[in-house]
Order: sequence, then C-alpha cells, then structure tokens
Amino acid sequence: MTSGKIIIVGLGPGPDRWLTPEASHALEEATDIIGYIPYVERLPDRQGQVKHATDNRVEIDRARHALDLAQQGHVVAIVSGGDPGVFAMAAAVFEAIDTGTDADRATKVQVLPGISAMQAAAARLGAPLGHDFCAISLSDNLKPWDVIIRRLTAAAEGDFVIALYNPASKTRPQPIHDAFALLRSLKSPATPVAFARAVGRPDERIVLTTLGEADPSTADMSTLVIIGSSETRFIEREGQEPWLYTPRHYGLKR
Repeated sequence: MTSGKIIIVGLGPGPDRWLTPEASHALEEATDIIGYIPYVERLPDRQGQVKHATDNRVEIDRARHALDLAQQGHVVAIVSGGDPGVFAMAAAVFEAIDTGTDADRATKVQVLPGISAMQAAAARLGAPLGHDFCAISLSDNLKPWDVIIRRLTAAAEGDFVIALYNPASKTRPQPIHDAFALLRSLKSPATPVAFARAVGRPDERIVLTTLGEADPSTADMSTLVIIGSSETRFIEREGQEPWLYTPRHYGLKR
C-alpha cells in the first residue's frame, strides 16, 4: 500500500471565497491537480505541483489517471466546480473504482464537500429550496431522454421545487424547451421561475419570471434553473428585485 491518495475537491460555483478552508488545504497539499480545463485554470500555480488539465467528457479517463498516480504515491486532487458529489467528479472516480482492480479499491479516496450551484443560486434568490426539492440534469449524454421526461413528470406531480442542471448547450439547445413545454402542461403558468447564471462571477445574471412567461432560451450551461412548487412565491420589494422563497409549511392558507 502506497502513501498516495485521491482527494476529490469542490471549488464552488464562483469566487475563491466560496472555497472551503478544508478544500484550500487539500489543494496546497496535492502533488498533482486533475480536472476540466476551466476548473484547473482557476487555481494558482504552485512550485512542485503538476497540473493535468483535460477537455470535457473524459471524466472516467481523469479518474483512472488519478488512480494510477495515487498508486505511485502521489497526492492527487481531482477538482470539480460546485460540490464534487453533485453531477461531478466524485461519481466518476467511484465508477472507475467499481469497474477497476483490487489496487483501485485499496486506494485511499476522500471526498470534500463544496458549495453547489443550487445552493449558491438559492442563497442569491432568497430561500427557494426551503421545502422539499429535487435536482435533475437535463443532459442526455449519459441517460435517455425518456428517463428525464419521467423524472420531470414525477417531480412536477409530486410538487417539488425543481433545480435544473445542464439546461442547454450549443450542441443541446432543444432539451430546455422540451422540458418547459412538459412542465407547462403539468404546473400552473404562475409558478415562479428563476434563471441564475454564473452566480458569484463577474458575468452573473439573474432573471425572475413565471413558468408561463419564461423564455427557455435564457438558459445556457452556466445557468441553474429553479422552478417553484405550488407554494413558492415572490416577496415584492420596492425598488429592488423580489425575494423568492418556498415556505417551510405546506398547504396552509396564505
């Protein structure tokens, strides 16, 4: 057994101040940094530390590279945006271990929590996740679209607040439109909706609207979309954007 290990780190969705002290310490300790190019580029160069930046859609390759380095005695930090366990690299690492060797299973792995995109967006908006909610990725790269439809339908019929990840990209412009068409057939047009783009970064943009009035093309891959439940509401404020929140109690008269 070598002294190497893998530390899976969430960088948070935006500024450096949203990186936890635990994650900062792990990044300083690492001999190697592995991750998607934009995330690796967010980190400062450190003497003696090697960066391995890769393009998108090679998560399993990254994970296997990290396992190889750890088994050679390296301390490897795999970085993700947001929280590494939410649609990010933690699952890829454990998938590589699950399909790997006995040496992979013996490798020390630690997952460090981070601030997720939906937490950052919710904090900026008010408290839209104050009652039951779910998170659904609209990417059909790794799951069939009919599964996404089934899950969206179940979430709408269960009256969850819905946080949509990966709503649209240049190669997938249509899913967000199809998702909104489905949700409009299942939920009230007055349902509050928020498009929270690049929260915490200089190009942050928040759009508050309703399900009936929303323009799905507002969303891109940097956007977290929140669609309220039947209880979610706006609190209007004079001269300022309204707060968005979901009450802790369900079904009480307003």
